[in-house]
Amino acid sequence: MHTLCARGTMKPEISAAVTFLSRFLRVKGHVNDRQVQTFSQSLQDILAEQYKHHWFPDRPCKGSGYRCIRINHKMDPLVGQAGQRIGLTIQQLYLLLPSELTLWVDPFEVSYRIGEDGSICVLYESQPGPVVMQASAAGAGAPSGNSGPVGSMVDSHISCKEELMVLGRASPSKAYNMMTVSS
Repeated sequence: MHTLCARGTMKPEISAAVTFLSRFLRVKGHVNDRQVQTFSQSLQDILAEQYKHHWFPDRPCKGSGYRCIRINHKMDPLVGQAGQRIGLTIQQLYLLLPSELTLWVDPFEVSYRIGEDGSICVLYESQPGPVVMQASAAGAGAPSGNSGPVGSMVDSHISCKEELMVLGRASPSKAYNMMTVSS
C-alpha cells in the first residue's frame, strides 16, 4: 500500500516563487510584459522539471537544499537559464534581482531572505491535506483518513527553516521582524 498526501502537487509553491522573482523584473522597468510572462513560464517549467523527483509532501524538509534558489556571488543556474530565454545576461539579472537572495521552495511553504542577516519572510503557506490511501496492485485499499504516521507529522509540522534554526543556524527566526537602518 502506498500513502500519498492529497495535495502532492508543487504548482502553488512554484507559482509563488516565480511570481516573487518576476516582480523584481517588472519593477525595475527594463523588461517588457511579454518578456516577464515568458520568463515566468520558463522558470515555472524549469523548476517543475528540476523538482519533480525531489518533492516529498510527506517529508517537506527532504530535498530542501536541492530546491533552494540562491543568488549571492553566483547567479542561481535555474534563474539564469530562464533569464537567458528572454535575452538577459547574467550581469543584467544581477542588476534586476537582489544581490543576496535565498528562496526556499518546500511543500506547503515558500519563504525567502534578502541579505545574509535579513529576516525570513513567508510568501506562501498551506497545511498538508488528509492522507489518502491508494489501492495496491492487488486491489486492496484502506479508506481515506488522517491517521497513521503522516497524521502525526501534520500535528508536529516544523518548517525546514525552523529546523535549521533549532539546530543552530545563525539566521533570525521568522517570529522576529528586524529592520536595518543605514545612514
